[in-house]
Amino acid sequence: MPSTTWKGHITFGLVSIPVKLYPAARKERVEFHQIHKACQTRLQRPLYCPHCDRQVDNSEVIKGYEYEKGRYLLIDKEEIEKMKPETGGTMEISEFVELSEIDPLYYETSYLAVPDKSGEKPYRLLVETMEQTNKAAIATFVMYQRSYLVVIRPRTHGLTLHTMYFANEIRKVAEYGQQDGEVNKQELKLAKELIDNLSGHFQPEQYHDKYQEQLQALVEAKLKGKQAPVTSERKPAPVINMMEALKKSLAEQEQARRSARESRQKTRRKAS
Repeated sequence: MPSTTWKGHITFGLVSIPVKLYPAARKERVEFHQIHKACQTRLQRPLYCPHCDRQVDNSEVIKGYEYEKGRYLLIDKEEIEKMKPETGGTMEISEFVELSEIDPLYYETSYLAVPDKSGEKPYRLLVETMEQTNKAAIATFVMYQRSYLVVIRPRTHGLTLHTMYFANEIRKVAEYGQQDGEVNKQELKLAKELIDNLSGHFQPEQYHDKYQEQLQALVEAKLKGKQAPVTSERKPAPVINMMEALKKSLAEQEQARRSARESRQKTRRKAS
């Protein structure tokens, strides 16, 4: 079982629910380290000063804010420590909102909130109320001396939390949403057909990180002294007329459906 990330209380009004937070997901990656080729020793990153041309000790390190290119405002560790918020044990709900109002762009990290034994009934009450009202809760709390904005939502009869970026952390790009070009009705009609044909229900288990799987296969093969598996080379997609591309995509989908239908029919005939 994963370790607890945070323990405290979710509060709304006079209701207080003791909970524990557990990470809801984690990255699975094949990790490589830097190794000294001559002796096969793992290398460590030194603290190196290019001006003094030497490695420095941790005791010589101070924090600096770059206010101009190459110029830093030096700040003592003690000054930063005074600014850090105290770690609290309360996650106070400020309001309930429609989940659809929150742009997923704001989501950062996900956690599962599990109640302590004494908080099971108010936890259940909050879950069922939020399920029936289709509401999510906005709250703030402090963890690891950092302030967090979170959204709490009911999911599979429990509470899932997502830490969120603050509004000032969301980046803007001037060109975003400013694309030129007229779309004609025929192109729009074919594009809609293509989307309809590709529409379905989200099933996350059917998606895999193929690159990580290939890396894992490479590691396992080399550990066994075998030849590394050969991966197929990806060819760049040619640039063609959009109408032709849409028509070709629809034709390929129709052929795939026809082949699948014929395969099912053959299976039924064999079974009978």
